[in-house]
Amino acid sequence: MNQRAIRVAVVGAGEFGRNHVRVWSGLEGAELAGIADIDGGRAERVAGEFGTRVLRGIESLAAEGVEAVSLAVPTKEHARIGCRLLDAGLDVLVEKPMAASLREADELIRAAKRNGRILQVGHVERFNAATVAAMKIVSRPMFFEIHRLGIFTPRSLDIDVVYDVMIHDLDILLSLVKSPVSDLKSVGIPVMTDKVDIAHARVEFETGTVANLTASRVSIERVRKMRFFQEHEYISLDFTRQDALRVRVEPGEPQPQINFENLPTAPEEPLRAELRAFLESVRTRQTPAVDGAAGRRALELADRVMAGILEHARRVQLGAYAPQDIR
Repeated sequence: MNQRAIRVAVVGAGEFGRNHVRVWSGLEGAELAGIADIDGGRAERVAGEFGTRVLRGIESLAAEGVEAVSLAVPTKEHARIGCRLLDAGLDVLVEKPMAASLREADELIRAAKRNGRILQVGHVERFNAATVAAMKIVSRPMFFEIHRLGIFTPRSLDIDVVYDVMIHDLDILLSLVKSPVSDLKSVGIPVMTDKVDIAHARVEFETGTVANLTASRVSIERVRKMRFFQEHEYISLDFTRQDALRVRVEPGEPQPQINFENLPTAPEEPLRAELRAFLESVRTRQTPAVDGAAGRRALELADRVMAGILEHARRVQLGAYAPQDIR
């Protein structure tokens, strides 16, 4: 049975917005109405590249019959524009981090609730095939090693690496452990910018689970991996390859047997899977897997990591290299 297409738009014509336009333009079940951006020339270039229209602005979206929006503007504008879209009766997928502060995240959550709208946060790695596979077999993970390293690019330099890069893994970690954080230590420094470019955090949960996370945007190689251990087994995820390996120890004679299993995955561009999930929530009115509450939890933990970095910088007197404040 064919279902009617959901009419969608993209607000923001930067790198993230361009990718949303690219995916929406070919996604079954969606009808791309166009793109809006305060930079008309940039919007025209993206619209021309993907055969869509430039919309006059967010005030015109409802009149254009738009039902759902990808919001891909700078983080500092997420709450202001997102609340306007939600108050206009539109469902919103807001890029991560969901807001510039917890107060603004709460404003978005309240606006969605007040208007009965869908609010999804763009933690795209939740839709990575490796993450999906891990979700199915996680039981009681006790230790995580996580590395997300990237080569320097002039993108998202208005926010620290914790909010730009590490927050993906903080979100996945929270979804797998489901326990309050009991202790956190972190360190980070600027390298190429006046923001924190490389950071490390050690997070301990009330369950006793411990996670070490490293994030960098000044590496000489690209690494996106997570390894975690639970009783009698080890799981290794590669987010770039979208694969997952499970190593299990089974009782045996004369010695235990080690079994290697490639978990079944269905690799797909994570952004495409994310937008398709958003579309399904818009259609069914079901709560998204990464809703406003999940986005807020990731942001709150990222704030704690940044607070630890700032405290460490003050304690060791990094001087001019110490970050001055959180974002």
